[in-house]
Amino acid sequence: MESTSLPVNYLPIIFQMLVALGFVITTMFVTHKIGPKRVTADKLSTFESGIEVIGNARTPISIKYFLVAILFVLFDVEVIFMYPWAVNFKDLGTQGMIEMFIFMGTLLLGFIYILKKGALDWD
Repeated sequence: MESTSLPVNYLPIIFQMLVALGFVITTMFVTHKIGPKRVTADKLSTFESGIEVIGNARTPISIKYFLVAILFVLFDVEVIFMYPWAVNFKDLGTQGMIEMFIFMGTLLLGFIYILKKGALDWD
């Protein structure tokens, strides 16, 4: 028996999405209209875990911080690709090991490039 996917089969999913979207929009609109609107100095002040705020939040931050954060995320996500390889290590055989060495070599070349450029050197 062959199963075919017809557009009519997706109607329950579309209907559920429309109901969920309508519920969200309706709830947000109603709570905005009937909610209290008392503006006080306490509500307008900045709250940081109970600590009094000192200075301006718009002070410039070194680009090195963001560069290190982006590089961490980049290499961290690439390391995640090693987990499925480790789980299927025996099934992939020699070809899988060679491909992983190529992948890890590419990562190593990228890391060496970053070190040579001085991206991780703090002034």
